[in-house]
Order: sequence, then structure tokens, then C-alpha cells
Amino acid sequence: MSTDDEMQPAAPAAPPESAALQERYGRTAGRTFRGRLIAWLTGGFVAVVVTVWVVWAGLDGSSATVATQDTAHTVVDSRTVEVEFDVTIPRGSTARCAVQALSEKFAVVGWKIIDVPASDQATRSFSETVRTSELASTGLIYDCWLT
Repeated sequence: MSTDDEMQPAAPAAPPESAALQERYGRTAGRTFRGRLIAWLTGGFVAVVVTVWVVWAGLDGSSATVATQDTAHTVVDSRTVEVEFDVTIPRGSTARCAVQALSEKFAVVGWKIIDVPASDQATRSFSETVRTSELASTGLIYDCWLT
């Protein structure tokens, strides 16, 4: 017994594409080679750029960093807040820090820039009194930078 599939004639094979059709639709050997070459060159360029950026940004390691930590604040009165904080800078370096006081609505109501002198200790604790324009609800260290 035979099945219906065996009775069906085989489908004719697709005719080979002529060179004129391949050229018309951009499927020539030269064009394919150029496309692959451009893709490889673009990929190589991206790889070089990423590698250079990683080396420049991530592996430099020579830039000194400053770290800060708020430890406490005390609202002394409606015009004064005392801010306590720790600063970590490289030994022998100097820095400046901005200390701020904020209201209940998180508006800056007091601001003070202090100088951190050089020391043999990397981490030191500071306490600064900041005058305010109105009652502060908190005081904190805003930022520090090396000088």
C-alpha cells in the first residue's frame, strides 16, 4: 500500500538565481565582503574604545577620594544647629567641606564652608555650628573636596 505522499510528484527545484538578479539586489560577493569588513572594523573600534575607557576610568587608582559620614546633629535654637561628622581624606592632604542645615521642608536654611587641615590620621571627627535663617530640623555634611 502506498500513501498519498508517495503519489505526489516532487516539487520542481527553484531555478538558480542569475548573476544579473544577484547584482540587482546587492548580493554580489564583493558587496558581502565589504559588509562583513565594515562590521568587523566597527566591532573592533567599539572594543578598543570600551577597553580604553575601562583602563582610564576604572584602573587609574591614582585619584584620592574623600569620604564623609554624618554622625549627629543638635538643634540648639531657632537660629543655630550643631552638626557632627567624620571626614576621611588621604593622610597629609587638606580639604574643604560644606555643612548645611535644612528646614522641615528640606529647604537650605544654613550653610558653612570649613577647612579641614592636613593630619597624620585619615579619618577625623568634627563638630561645626551653623547659623540658620529659620528653625532647622536637621544639619548634615553636604560635600567635601580636596584642596
